[in-house]
Amino acid sequence: MKKINIIGGGLAGSEAAYFLASQGIKVNLYDQKPKLGPAFHSTNFGELVCSNSLKSTKRDNACGLLKEEIAKMGSLIMKAAEISRVPSGQDLAVDRDVFSNYITEKIKENENITVISKVVESLDENDINIVCTGPLTDSSLCDYFKEKLGEDTLSFYDAAAPLVELDSLDTSKMYVKSRYDKGSGKYLNIPLNQEQYLDFVEKLTSAERVILHDFEHFEGCLPVEVMAKRGMNTLRFGPLKARGLSTDDIHPYAVVQLRQDNIAGTLYGMVGFQTNLKYKEQKRVFSSLPGMENAKFARYGLMHSNRYICAPKLINRDLSLKKMTDTFIAGQFVGVEGYVESAASGLLAAYYVLQRLKGQKFEPIPIYTMLGSLINYLVMSSPKNFAPINSIYGILQLPKKEDKITIYQNSMEAIDHWREKILLKPLP
Repeated sequence: MKKINIIGGGLAGSEAAYFLASQGIKVNLYDQKPKLGPAFHSTNFGELVCSNSLKSTKRDNACGLLKEEIAKMGSLIMKAAEISRVPSGQDLAVDRDVFSNYITEKIKENENITVISKVVESLDENDINIVCTGPLTDSSLCDYFKEKLGEDTLSFYDAAAPLVELDSLDTSKMYVKSRYDKGSGKYLNIPLNQEQYLDFVEKLTSAERVILHDFEHFEGCLPVEVMAKRGMNTLRFGPLKARGLSTDDIHPYAVVQLRQDNIAGTLYGMVGFQTNLKYKEQKRVFSSLPGMENAKFARYGLMHSNRYICAPKLINRDLSLKKMTDTFIAGQFVGVEGYVESAASGLLAAYYVLQRLKGQKFEPIPIYTMLGSLINYLVMSSPKNFAPINSIYGILQLPKKEDKITIYQNSMEAIDHWREKILLKPLP
């Protein structure tokens, strides 16, 4: 029997390894950790490098639907998210340390998973490989794929937001509220009047940045200073919008939100503040906000290059490579964007590998589920215009127009029927 190698211990790789192990399949999980790359802060698997939010929990939300689908498929990250959840309104936000600790423990205690600490530069083509190396895929592995596939990898620049220590903030200048008072989470809100807002935008647009071309950014994760340069009101109708955050006494022109980042409530993230500013400029500009004059930054925002393949050219519907059919690509490297989307593709790749190992006829996930539609986007997009994508209703393939609750119900039934065809062992 061929060895099963999973390359990368992020969300996608952890999902793939854990699912196959739960089905009695022995796997090798390769990861460079404990060696840390430029964007990593922890030696754990499943580390959340950017935000601590896994987005909406609502079943009529696209990412909320995707979370429900993978939970039904036995998702490890959804189990980790539930035990590490922190208050965040209608979003699923987590304590990133508790989250990754749980994933790491589940991986390391499983006797069917052998963890190998190594930077993988090429693949053993006699084995079955699931490549989940993520957006920071090593350049040597990218060179390997370029030689084998005749195609270079693509890339864009991504950004992470700063984290601040709660006890360094003057919360008397802030107020606690979630947008429209929905959900259990309460954000810290910094209200800005028009003069304060205009002054802040001016500071942002004139601050020193790491030199990058703006067109290289992913539109779904633009640095806050790039958004500010697109017009004086861009931030006010974007991450600093005041809609739903007024109170009887407070009617702000714009609002900066801080979201709890750990269970202890000692760290808060600046919502929507992905940035490419130099560290000294982050300190200067963000400390000009009311209540943040003496802010201590547990982590400054940072930029990194995200690599991915041109999926429509290179992959089959089962996520295997057209020219290397025993190699599967998942996670952000395959061209999905977002934590949940990355994990979902890793989990699905593992389902497809299991089908192959059992000698079953290929049973694709139903196309009218959110995950099925996401993979359909990867396969059917125009190679010339291909770009990473989040789960959105715009890509959902439906036989007829339906309301979102019916879409959810149909999706849950479809996942159940699909899994029954594969004859799985009980999920842990």
